[in-house]
Amino acid sequence: MKNGSNTLRRNGLLTVLILCVPAVLFAAVVEEVIEVPVSVKTIYGQEVNQRIKVTVFRDDQRKKAPYLVLNHGRPGNAASALEKMKRQRYSSNSKYFVSAGFVVLVPTRVGYGVSGGPDAEYGGSSCNGMSYPLVYAAAADQTEYVLKAAANLPYVDLSRGIVVGASYGGMTAIALSARALPGLIGAVNFSGGGGGNPATRPENPCSADGLTALCREYGAVSKVPTLWLYSENDRYWGAELPRQWFNGFIEAGGKGRFVKLPPYKEDGHGIFAGDAGSWKLAFEEFLQMIGFKGQEAAGLATKQKQHVEKSRDLEQTAAPAKKTADVLEIR
Repeated sequence: MKNGSNTLRRNGLLTVLILCVPAVLFAAVVEEVIEVPVSVKTIYGQEVNQRIKVTVFRDDQRKKAPYLVLNHGRPGNAASALEKMKRQRYSSNSKYFVSAGFVVLVPTRVGYGVSGGPDAEYGGSSCNGMSYPLVYAAAADQTEYVLKAAANLPYVDLSRGIVVGASYGGMTAIALSARALPGLIGAVNFSGGGGGNPATRPENPCSADGLTALCREYGAVSKVPTLWLYSENDRYWGAELPRQWFNGFIEAGGKGRFVKLPPYKEDGHGIFAGDAGSWKLAFEEFLQMIGFKGQEAAGLATKQKQHVEKSRDLEQTAAPAKKTADVLEIR
């Protein structure tokens, strides 16, 4: 009977211990799809009113969390590839962002994949005269509609959040940094740009100078800190143009940090989805810099060495630049 009593006590203790385990250990990432009505204009003035699909990733144990809107890119051969994009998810990276403390909203914009509709982000047929201001406005407008819809989602905290994007979506994040979005405190641009095609115009995108001018416009009115991350072997833009766009943004008054990421395979343009380990540390440092604490910036990445070069203004410091430097920080 004594042994039985001990067994009961042990079992009772085990039960108590199980009940005391924090619920967060059993948290799961929930993936949902919502529809959001949007209204955008093409470069020809055509008004497009329709619903788009938005994939939502969230932690089922968090009652409320800040938002992260993640915008997708645009294929170089857009005319034949838009429908094949299906529903945009970035599943692995989205789950990582959830683990960093966010509710992640991934819109599949008008004209792409499951959302369908006309190509509202078509920039025109003239490579030397792309209508970048209009097409990035169309992309940015859709994020505003997504956040408006998010106001009705009880688990989204609109008092603070960030916008993130890859490729075309990366430059969309910079466009959004110039808008008065609810609670916006930062914008992150992965491999952002426009008009590129590595097959027909490698490292020579259409209207590159026009995009520099647009970055200056964004920088003049940008309201939040920005992070720009580019692989050194990006075949869409090359190594120099992204710095040119960044410099234009900064010279006009914007705040930002440029991070040169290592090469990725034959074309580093896909480094956001393909090699998250190369950028997580820089991303988490940015979160801390803009005020996210605790789990939202808990150092989730495996620490890797990054050679850092800093400057107090647009000019390099007196010390000679190191060839291995991969970060230029502008304060």
